[in-house]
Amino acid sequence: MIADRLAAALLAFCLLTPPAFAEDAWVHGLALNGTVKYPPGFAHFDYVNPNAPKGGTLRLSAIGTYDSFNTFIPRGSPAGGAGFIYETLMTAAADQPSSQYGLLAEAAKSPPDISSVTYRLRAGAKWHDGKPVTPEDVIFSLEALKAAHPRYAGYYRNVVKAEKTGERDVTFSFDQTGNRELPYIVGELTVLPKHYWEGTDATGTKRDLTKTTLEAPLGSGPYRIKPGFQPGRTLTLERVPDYWGKDIPVRSGTNNFDEVQFTYYRDAVVALEAFKADQYDFRQENIAKNWATAYDFPARRDGKVVLETHPIRSSGVMQAFSFNTRRAKFQDPRVRRAFDLALNFDDMNRSLFFGQYKRIESYFQNTELASSGLPQGRELEILNEVKGEVPPEVFTTPYKSPQTPTPEALRDNLREALKLLGEAGWTIKENGGKRALANAAGETMKVEFLLDGPTFERAVLSYKPNLERLGIEVSVRTVDASQYENRMRAFDFDMTTDGWGQSLSPGNEQRDLWGSAAADREGSQNTIGIKNPAIDKLIDKVIYAKDREELVAATHALDRVLLWNHYVVPQWTTPEYRFAYWKRLAHPEKLPEYGLDFPDVWWSADAKPPTP
Repeated sequence: MIADRLAAALLAFCLLTPPAFAEDAWVHGLALNGTVKYPPGFAHFDYVNPNAPKGGTLRLSAIGTYDSFNTFIPRGSPAGGAGFIYETLMTAAADQPSSQYGLLAEAAKSPPDISSVTYRLRAGAKWHDGKPVTPEDVIFSLEALKAAHPRYAGYYRNVVKAEKTGERDVTFSFDQTGNRELPYIVGELTVLPKHYWEGTDATGTKRDLTKTTLEAPLGSGPYRIKPGFQPGRTLTLERVPDYWGKDIPVRSGTNNFDEVQFTYYRDAVVALEAFKADQYDFRQENIAKNWATAYDFPARRDGKVVLETHPIRSSGVMQAFSFNTRRAKFQDPRVRRAFDLALNFDDMNRSLFFGQYKRIESYFQNTELASSGLPQGRELEILNEVKGEVPPEVFTTPYKSPQTPTPEALRDNLREALKLLGEAGWTIKENGGKRALANAAGETMKVEFLLDGPTFERAVLSYKPNLERLGIEVSVRTVDASQYENRMRAFDFDMTTDGWGQSLSPGNEQRDLWGSAAADREGSQNTIGIKNPAIDKLIDKVIYAKDREELVAATHALDRVLLWNHYVVPQWTTPEYRFAYWKRLAHPEKLPEYGLDFPDVWWSADAKPPTP
């Protein structure tokens, strides 16, 4: 589903600068500028309530179903929340962008040329069965994840070796130097228990990280899967009473619920009604109509349900109707631009979205990484290196999404769209008394929009008439979440609604989003199928940027070239999170600057405070 893809995509990683490792010394945290906010020995993150009461149950919703507790499978529908049972080497701080601190690892070090990174595990880290987390587990995790899923194989492709270099030390070697993000992405590695995955289940069957399973896996985190789940319908996580990490700084004031329950609903409409009926406790709203009209119900009026907003500062996003450019009909950028010209966003915003949105005009929307105006300075120098490989408009015309403030403006856009389609070899023909867009071979333009639920049906149905005025035959196919995910992984679609989250410091993940090598790799996030040598070169410019100024310039250049290739029809966005919760939940008075950090720093208002 798009929400899951965005959530997964918003875990994109950040860059390191050489000063963090200049002396090849152990450090307790990593940060963009080489200086972390929190010093060694800090007690807790500033935004948490270290005295938050422990206890109570958090009830959450999920859409669709699940068929596996193994979250690393290339196919299938993993259970929501199943990943809560695992830990990573490092964890991010939500009040400083591009920073992480030790979780399973207590420290890290790297040589100045960043040819490798070494992590030292905490002495007390252990699995739920009491066995210690070892360097062998870390080495196994890297190798097993790369073998199990093509996305991990692509993402960690520059990490060529992991080896034990001390009693609690693991060293990761890279196939290149100077890539300052590699130590960081290794810090985000999910660590798995080698002895568990190399063993057998209760039936004597060898466990397999590539297969679905409803056996509750072994983890090292604050929660574990509780017996009594209903496959595909419910799942409960219970607190691990002797969790090894409860007193380390990055865990202080977090994971405050005794249980976290997930209930699955057929679709988002049913889920909303369930929230209003007090069937679960927290809901993040991403539909403007719901936010404007759906929350006027007795519990809200009585103050039992709270509605809040919080600024989005930590990330940019591109949400769009995306093309599958593997299909011949979408390989000409003039065709893709024609689709963009047919979208009447202004009317949709008035009639469907209550004027709450603005049109997206960057793959890094709402951040300093978004390109604007004409390229200048270092950005222009970078673009000049690929000048013969990118659209000329990159240098001559500021990118602007088509505007439709009046009916006349829409008519002008449709005329321009027909002109572009004609130049691309598609012209209007009569087909059984109906207008049809056809090419020289007599093939008509037919497009199916693949959706994973009813949320975007209204938007597509509003978009459809203008496409039909161009002679394009449009159909809408809404499938369940599992089928949608499988079709997306196999790139079996014409158009869909997709989204790509971006951190404030993009890096290696850009290869998986837009890189040529990812275009045909099943399960990659390059669902568009981009194979563009110029974009590959610009991605490398982003990855190997030597400082923040260079990173911003390179990202501007990448953004501009992506936009002018018209790979998507940009949709809309809002600059804030919108969320509702039953008043039995509570959160710190001031939420962290860069996110809600839900449910980590929240707690049950009914739980008793800790005893002094």
